[in-house]
Amino acid sequence: MATIDLSLLPPPFVVEELDYETLLAERKATLISLYPEEQRAAVARTLSLESEPLVKLLQENAYREVILRQRVNDAARAVMVAYAVGSDLDQLGANNNVERLVITPADPTAILPIEAVMESDSDFRVRIPQAFEGLSVAGPTGAYEYHAKSADGRVADASAISPTPACVTVTVLSREGNGEASSELLAVVEAALNDENTRPVADRVTVQSARIEDYEIDAVLYLHPGPEAEPVRMAAEKKLTAFVTAQRRLGRDIRLSALCAALHVEGVQRAVINAPLADVVLDKTQAAHCIGSTITVGGTDD
Repeated sequence: MATIDLSLLPPPFVVEELDYETLLAERKATLISLYPEEQRAAVARTLSLESEPLVKLLQENAYREVILRQRVNDAARAVMVAYAVGSDLDQLGANNNVERLVITPADPTAILPIEAVMESDSDFRVRIPQAFEGLSVAGPTGAYEYHAKSADGRVADASAISPTPACVTVTVLSREGNGEASSELLAVVEAALNDENTRPVADRVTVQSARIEDYEIDAVLYLHPGPEAEPVRMAAEKKLTAFVTAQRRLGRDIRLSALCAALHVEGVQRAVINAPLADVVLDKTQAAHCIGSTITVGGTDD
């Protein structure tokens, strides 16, 4: 069963688009309508004056209405996996019997107590719907991947393939270092997958680390005449970093066209990619690791 990509869902209809000026105008119109016809013009003139106490009262009321309706919007989002954050998302995970994973345990005994590093909302949000895959005991790909990701907070991603009948190879990408999983982490995942309630009796499961493909990025930006170069370069660098982070998954290719798209922020006319020289194409047992990036400004294109 394919898991829905929550980022592709349309905005929920229940969440309103709020505009203070529209609400204020509606309140003024309603107030004017309460007066007799012959008095409405005078009332309208009064309401056009910002200094009028009645106008101040309507402004305060409209502002409070915006706050209240925004609270309703927030409450609506809090019960949707695609939008909930923090403890609201934890509650939704509990509905599917899924807990947020601990990546690094807390150490309250340290001289400066260290708080636990928990699974991010974005990663937890992906695992919650995948819990239904984990209910199957027939050994589908989704079940193996869900149980592998849920075995330890250090697992960044996992994939499952069956090279031959009754043989399953599970690949693990670690959050630590360059992504190569340690033998200790592989043992934890293997133990979770070999649980009698997880693995079908006939399946033979092999757990391996992801093969890491290193790459580096060297790009030159040519800008439109006018804007200062450094803010544009920094914006491109920020967007590129977000792209690189999102692609740190098994089987995620690093395409030159995608790098160009990430670098084309406002003010960039064209981008030249000097490295990598070609697309980094990966299979489900491989992950890309960026060992460094350099973005320079080559001037302007007239």
